[in-house]
Order: sequence, then structure tokens, then C-alpha cells
Amino acid sequence: MSNSASIDAYLHVEGFDSFQRDAFDKRKIRAGMRKVGRLVTQRAQMNLVLGKDQDGYPINRTGETVQSISFKVSRSGFLVRISPTKTTSMKEFYPAYLHYGVKKGRRPGKLAPGKGKGKSNRRAKGERARLVAERAAGEWRITPRNNYMVDALQDAAPQVQSILSAAFAAALG
Repeated sequence: MSNSASIDAYLHVEGFDSFQRDAFDKRKIRAGMRKVGRLVTQRAQMNLVLGKDQDGYPINRTGETVQSISFKVSRSGFLVRISPTKTTSMKEFYPAYLHYGVKKGRRPGKLAPGKGKGKSNRRAKGERARLVAERAAGEWRITPRNNYMVDALQDAAPQVQSILSAAFAAALG
């Protein structure tokens, strides 16, 4: 299980770096990328539906997050992006809230007039840092969940590499 914001969800296929992009038949590459996109999308959806909060994944109540997972092949055809997207029925893009979590309490804002020190109404030295540290040490309103997208790619990595290797080899010939 992964719960980081790093670029763990990146996969590189070795062996075709020495060729220029013009050497490949883009239709075959795009077909391979679409196949990979469908595979990883289905795995991510399956992680959400079958996870049901037992693996640290979000609970699937309405199915909106499951339906929002989609893929898009880049214009050049050499990249596929699989991610949850904001749908029209979502008020906010809540998969981000589920992944990163939300702390209780509000962030320290501006002081009310006359509550600070001096003419510029400043906080006492170290007061803001204390408020920020207090909030960081506090409870979670929404606890961070595991990254089901990264896990889907890691689970399907051998299949993805074989599909893409076959697509690149077919596109060269």
C-alpha cells in the first residue's frame, strides 16, 4: 500500500530509448496505450469496490469515485494518464481530500482589528508557528486513505510492461 504524493505511479519500458518517435507507427502505440489504460483503470476500480475501507481505501458509498476513474492517451500517443476526474455530480474534487486527508480546525488567518501588537496589528513572535504546530498535532477530520491508483499500477506492472513491449515491437516493424 502506498500513501505518498511522490511519482510512484510512473512506469518506464526499457529497450526503445534509442529510437526516435518518428520510427514508430503511432496507431499501434496508441492502441497499446489504450489497452494499458483500460487494464489499470479496471484494477483501480476493483481496488475501490472490493477494498471497502479494509485495505485503507475509501469506502464506496455512491460509486461516484469509482465512475470518475478514467484514462486519457496523450496527443503524441506515447503516454497514458489514468486518474480520477471531477464529474458534474461532484461539488468538489473529493478524491484529493480522501488521499491527503483533512485536519480538524481552521488555518490561522488574519487577526481581527485591534487584537494584535502595534500599529500593523501583528501577532506576538512565534504565535503563528505555535498555532500551525497545534493544528498539525491535532486530530484528522478525514484521515488520509491509501493510494488505490498507485497500487493498481503496481499490481498490473508485469502485464503493462508486456503489453507495451509488444506494442512498441509491433510499431517498429
